[in-house]
Amino acid sequence: MGLLDNKFAIITGAASARGLGKATAKLFAEHGATVAILDLDEAAAKAAAADIGERHVGLACNVTDKAACDAVAAELKAKWGRIDILVNNAGITQPLKIMDIAAANYDAVLDVNLRGTLYMSQAVIPAMREQKSGSIVNLSSVSAQRGGGIFGGPHYSAAKAGVLGLSKAMARELAPANVRVNAICPGFIATDITGGKLTPDMLTSIVEGIPMGRAGEASDVAGCALFLASDLSAYCTGTEVDVNGGSLIH
Repeated sequence: MGLLDNKFAIITGAASARGLGKATAKLFAEHGATVAILDLDEAAAKAAAADIGERHVGLACNVTDKAACDAVAAELKAKWGRIDILVNNAGITQPLKIMDIAAANYDAVLDVNLRGTLYMSQAVIPAMREQKSGSIVNLSSVSAQRGGGIFGGPHYSAAKAGVLGLSKAMARELAPANVRVNAICPGFIATDITGGKLTPDMLTSIVEGIPMGRAGEASDVAGCALFLASDLSAYCTGTEVDVNGGSLIH
């Protein structure tokens, strides 16, 4: 018995081999879900889907393009008959200081992290309302809560704080339809998004600030997403769950 038997899930930005999205897709599949992996790179999305099992699908989708989000949701609704879970995982970060954030930087980071979360949610909400059930899981960040200070710049903190506000407002509006919306705030997680840009000294100083004494793993975040996607969290909506090893306790 899996926690997500007979459930159909969409996970955005999930093709990266070591990323949070792929780890979440794998865990969802292990718990019985049928998963659609969305990514900018169609070939990578298809390969990632095939990697977790034959019934899963990989599709190209630019989450900043509303028409693309709507088209993918319509295609999956036609194929599956329903959409039970959406994990808004697609995101980008940039390590810039406040005075170095140019218009293009602001647009890129806000669009993928925040606008993409809105557009993809809008694409699946009608199906979830119609079936009177659904769970949306949005990826925020400890950066939103503590004002950055790990890797992403102030525009990243702003985007991820925006995800928290959006999640709570959506939770309030969608609750009567039995559609739940929750956010996860990961702390420092060892993934490809940070992998190439951290020196050993930076890593040491980050880990020193984590009471549990280790960086997070993608599987740590996936486990939390599984809880929020499943009926274990049936009475949780509008929450933000910290997955940070104690680096921010508030």
